[in-house]
Amino acid sequence: MADATRRPLAVYTDVDDTDPAPGIALLERNGFEVRVLGTRDPEAIVAGARDADALLPGYAPITREVLSALPRLKVVALMSMGFDYVDVDAATGHGVWVTNVPGAATEEVATHALALLLSSMRQLPFYTASATPQRWNERAAVAPPRLSELTLGIVGLGRIGREFARIAGPLFGRVLGYDPLLPETAATTAELSALGVERTSLDEVRRSSHALSLHVPLTPETERLVDAAFLAEMPAGSFLLNVSRGGLIDNEALVEALDSGRLAGAALDVLDQEPPAPGHPLVGRDDVVLTPHIAYFSRFTEAEYVRVQAQNAVSVLTTGVPDSPVNRLP
Repeated sequence: MADATRRPLAVYTDVDDTDPAPGIALLERNGFEVRVLGTRDPEAIVAGARDADALLPGYAPITREVLSALPRLKVVALMSMGFDYVDVDAATGHGVWVTNVPGAATEEVATHALALLLSSMRQLPFYTASATPQRWNERAAVAPPRLSELTLGIVGLGRIGREFARIAGPLFGRVLGYDPLLPETAATTAELSALGVERTSLDEVRRSSHALSLHVPLTPETERLVDAAFLAEMPAGSFLLNVSRGGLIDNEALVEALDSGRLAGAALDVLDQEPPAPGHPLVGRDDVVLTPHIAYFSRFTEAEYVRVQAQNAVSVLTTGVPDSPVNRLP
C-alpha cells in the first residue's frame, strides 16, 4: 500500500560550484523532500537516490545502470542545455522524463563565442603578453586578418547559432550556415535572410569559412564531426570555434591541423575531458584560446539554471509533464 503521507523526494547529485539553495527552496515549497549527495560516483548516486522521484544532476553521468536502479524515478532534470551525459533512450524505456534548460543562456553563449573568436583572430593572448616596456613593439609572426574580407561559417542554426549570427555576422563579409534539422519554411528563410545567413551544405560551409563556429549538440551523429578529413577541407589559415561540446572535435586531428598551419587558431570553451588531465594536447598552446566551459555563465544564468532545473521536477510531479522535455513518453 502506498504511503499517503510520503513526500516526493528530489535528489541533487553533484552541484560543484553551483548554489542549489534557490532550487531547494522551490522544491520544498512544492512539497518535496530534498537530498544533496554532492557526488558523481554512480554507486553513491544509486545508494543515495534509490527512493528518488526526481534526480537533479550537475554533470554526473546518468547511465542505463543508474536508471535501472532507481525504480521510483519520474524525471532526470538537468541544469544544462546539453544532455549527452544521460542515456535518454534508457530513460524513455523506463518511463522517465529527461529535461534540460533551453534558451536560458542563449545571449551569454553567443556573446562568449564572439569574444573567444575575436580574441583568437585578433591574437589577443600574444598582444596582451607583449604589452610591456620590453616587448612593446613586438609583432606576431603573422598579422591578423581583416574580418570584413572573410567568410564566417556556422554549423548549427538553433537559438544560439542564430544569435551568434546576429551579433557576429556584421563583422564579416559573408555568413554561411548549415543545419539539417532546421525546417525549410518561409519563416525560417525570412529569419535567416534578415540575419544575413546564406543557408548551404556542410561541405560548402567547411570549404569556404575562414572562421567556423560549432553550435550543435553532441550525438552519435555529431561525435568527432570535426575530424582530419573535415579540417583538411577548411581554408588554410582558418579558425575553429567551439562552445558546444568537446566531443565534436577529434583532438589529435585538431592538434595536427594547428601544427601544420592548416588552422591559424582554435577558440574553445569545451574539451572532450573536463577538467582536462595534465598534458591534454589542447591546453597551454599559444594558438588555442581556451576557457573552462564558462560560456553560459552570468549573474542571470547562475540563478535561472537552478530555477528551471527545479521547476521541471515540480512540473512533472504536479502535472505529469515537464516544461522543457528532451524526450517523449507515451
